Amino acid sequence: MIVQSSNIINKKILQIAVPSIISNITVPLLGLIDVTIVGHLGAAAYIGAIAVGGMLFNIIYWIFGFLRMGTSGMTSQAYGRHDMEEVTRLLLRSVGVGLLISVCLLVLQYPIRQLAFTFIQTTKEVEELATLYFQICIWGAPAMLGLYGFAGWFIGMQNSRFPMYIAITQNIVNIIASLCFVYLLHMKVAGVAFGTLTAQYAGFLMALILWKRYYGGLKKHITWRDVLQKQAMLRFFQVNRDIFLRTLCLVIVTLFFTSAGAAQGEVVLAVNTLLMQLFTLFSYIMDGFAYSGEALAGKYIGAGNRIALHRT
Repeated sequence: MIVQSSNIINKKILQIAVPSIISNITVPLLGLIDVTIVGHLGAAAYIGAIAVGGMLFNIIYWIFGFLRMGTSGMTSQAYGRHDMEEVTRLLLRSVGVGLLISVCLLVLQYPIRQLAFTFIQTTKEVEELATLYFQICIWGAPAMLGLYGFAGWFIGMQNSRFPMYIAITQNIVNIIASLCFVYLLHMKVAGVAFGTLTAQYAGFLMALILWKRYYGGLKKHITWRDVLQKQAMLRFFQVNRDIFLRTLCLVIVTLFFTSAGAAQGEVVLAVNTLLMQLFTLFSYIMDGFAYSGEALAGKYIGAGNRIALHRT
């Protein structure tokens, strides 16, 4: 009986982990696609600009990764308790907080950019191109942070297939849009930025459609007064505060690596970018099992099932 139960747990882990790994791999692939496209334009400055611009957004979005991690843990616990009211409120809180943060990023985009280039020393040409990339892609913040909330919620609901479908769609849209903007409209770095922006909003739109199609019945549980309930919001931020600080430490290491490479010239920066993309690729693969752990452990804690929790 124990062996059979363990096999069931193993199957559940893989059912969540494998789609998560596939969707996670597509995250660094978005960056690799951009680097590949501009790499064929014939100047190291283009790769450097995408490297710096991409790194800035990786840092910004990575810092707010708690919107996904915290949401998946709390949603899985509510799901384990069969508390559909709280499940619905958690999605609204997470996406709402993400959209609020994105508005702050849009308002503060100039000082954020200035601060970033204070720490990242690079050539004037790379800085100008990276600034152009930043000015376009910053408008994708609402879509990206909103998607974090949806992704965490889907995983908390034991459904990692939807984030995988969204990620694959984003990559396809990004490739087609970037190639059209760069080679048909001759927009170079700006074309890659618009391709990324298009893919981000395509992903967010798809998340909304999937939620409405498969979870639309949860709308009856929406009570806006309870969404902003003080104690619940306090718990939401307490859980996410620790994740935020942990992520900040990781971000500082990544920032130093790119900054040190940028100070040594365009070629070193371009090579370091490829190395960091490979490093990120492997870390995202391992994250698939982390997502599985969050979803299943949370579910069994919520259900009060200690035996299944320990086996997981």
